[in-house]
Amino acid sequence: MDLDSLELTRPLVARLCVVALVAVLLIPSGVSALTHEPVELQEGAIDEPANGTTVIAVQGFKGRGQNSSKKPARLVGVGPSGDLEWNYEPQDDVTWFYDVDPLDDGTLLVVGARPDGTTVFKYDPETNSRVWTERLDIHDTHDVDLINGDQLLIANMRNYNETTGTNDDRIFVYNRTTGETEWEYRFERIYDRGDGGGYTGDWTHVNDVDKLGEGRYMASPRNMDEVVVINRSTKEVELSLGAPGNHSVIYEQHNPNYIESEDGTPTIVVADSENDRVVEYEYAGGEGRNATWDRTWNLGVDGNLNWPRDADRLPNGNTLVTDSLNHRVMEVTPEGEVVWEYYAPWGTYEAERVHLGDEPGGPTISDQNATGAYGLNGSAALTPGATERATFASWLRNTFAGTPISGQVDSFAERWAHIAPWVRPVWMDPWAFVAFLGAAVVTLGWASGEAVYHRRWIGGRLRAGYDRVRPSTDGESARSDD
Repeated sequence: MDLDSLELTRPLVARLCVVALVAVLLIPSGVSALTHEPVELQEGAIDEPANGTTVIAVQGFKGRGQNSSKKPARLVGVGPSGDLEWNYEPQDDVTWFYDVDPLDDGTLLVVGARPDGTTVFKYDPETNSRVWTERLDIHDTHDVDLINGDQLLIANMRNYNETTGTNDDRIFVYNRTTGETEWEYRFERIYDRGDGGGYTGDWTHVNDVDKLGEGRYMASPRNMDEVVVINRSTKEVELSLGAPGNHSVIYEQHNPNYIESEDGTPTIVVADSENDRVVEYEYAGGEGRNATWDRTWNLGVDGNLNWPRDADRLPNGNTLVTDSLNHRVMEVTPEGEVVWEYYAPWGTYEAERVHLGDEPGGPTISDQNATGAYGLNGSAALTPGATERATFASWLRNTFAGTPISGQVDSFAERWAHIAPWVRPVWMDPWAFVAFLGAAVVTLGWASGEAVYHRRWIGGRLRAGYDRVRPSTDGESARSDD
C-alpha cells in the first residue's frame, strides 16, 4: 500500500481514533499481567500475637464445573504470629467450604457443599483426617451445628418443593443415630411469598443457625434482612432484629453473634454484608417481631470492608472479623484498630479461635464504653479493597453524590463491589478491569457502527450467498419429488 496516497477520510480517522482508544484502555491490563504479585496465604498486620490458633474457612469460587486453582476453597489453621499451621484442601465431595465450628475435643465440625448436596464432617487437624462424614441431600447449606451429642442443627435453604408448589426453607434438627428429622421450623410461618428472594428459588437464603440455650434457636434468613430467635416448643419468634426490605438496619447479613451485657441485655453483633460494615445492636424493648434495638457500634465507616460475612466478639473485647472480598480475617479493637490480620484467598467465609470454641462471646460495646462509629486503621492492606485508594465503586458514589441519579448509581456501585471480584481475573487490577470492560464496550459499539455503515454491502453479500445456495436446494427438492 502506498501510504503517501492514503486518503484520510472521516471514516478512516474515526476508525484510527477508536483503535487508539481501545489500545489505551487495554494498557492497564497489560501492566497488571506483567506486574501482578498474587496475595497468597500470608500474615498481614500482626501487632500482637493471637491467643491461639485461628481456623479460617475459605469458600473459593467454582467455575466451569471445577474448583478454580486461582480461587481455591480450603480450610487453614493459622498460628498466633500468622504462621500457617495446616492447610486442608477440599475432596471430591466438597466444592465450597462454609461453616467451621471448633468442638470440645479439639476437632472441627466442617460444612462443605457441592451443587448436588451438602457434606458435613468432623475433621481432626492433628491427624489431617476425617473422624466421620455425613452426606445430606440438601443444597448449598451454609451452617450446621452439632448439638445434644449426636444431633445436627441445620439451616436449610433453596428448598422449593415443585410437587406441592411451596418453599420449605427451614431450620431443622437431624438425628445422626436414627437418620430422622426430630424437629423443624419453616419460614413460611412468618414470611410472605413476595418477601426476600424468588419464592421458587433462593427465597430466604438462611445462612446461619445457633442454639442459644435450651429450646432457643437464632436463625439468619439473609434475604429477609432479619435475624430471628425462635422458641423450639412454641415455634414463636421471641425476638427479631431487622425486617424484610429495611436495609438501614441490616442488609443481607451473615452469621449473627448473640451476646449479653453485664446486666443481661440481649445484644447481637452481626456482619451487615451488603452494607459493608459490622454492627452491634442492643435490645431496647418489645417482644417478638416488634422488638426494638439501639445500634451501639458501627465498624467500617471508611469503606474498607468489602462484604464481611462473620464477626465474633472475643473474650478480650475485640472482634474477629471475616472480610470476605478482601480475603482476610482481622482481630479488631472496639475503636477499629487492626491488631491481628491474615490473608486467605479466595472468599473467606468464617473464622474461629479454636481453643475458645464456637462463638465464645465477650463483653458488649456498651460494657466497654466504646459505643460509636469507627473506621479501620492499622491494616497491611494487601488487597485493593482494603487500601485507602478509591475503588471504582467509591468513585462512582462520590462523583454522583447529590445528583438526581445518586440513588441508582449507589445501587449499581454496591452491586459492582460485590460481583466484580468474582468474575475479575485474579491478576487484573480492579481499575484495569474497569478499563478492560470499557475497551470491550467501545469495541462492541465500533463493530455495531461498522455493521450499520456497511449494511448495504453486508445485505448484498448475504443475498448473493442465499442466491447461490437456493438453486442447489431447489434441485434437491425436485429430485426428492421424483
